[in-house]
Amino acid sequence: MKVIRPTRLIASTLVLLAPTQVHAGLIAYGICQTSCNILAVACYGAAGAVFGTIAAPVAPPAILACNAALGTCMGAICAPLLLIPFI
Repeated sequence: MKVIRPTRLIASTLVLLAPTQVHAGLIAYGICQTSCNILAVACYGAAGAVFGTIAAPVAPPAILACNAALGTCMGAICAPLLLIPFI
């Protein structure tokens, strides 16, 4: 009868269980939000404004387009990441 070493058994168990225990929904969501905000800052900069300093009622059309793009990025790309289960 072959004796299985405990270290080999533990290592094998960790390798088999690791993929089922790793979920990064919240981390991926945070990274996605950061990416969307970086793009919004670049969009504002290209429009000659500073992100977060202009109120929507007085914003020029270019800034409104940046806001719409940011909302689309957050809603369509980032929001589904919240559905990924996490432990």
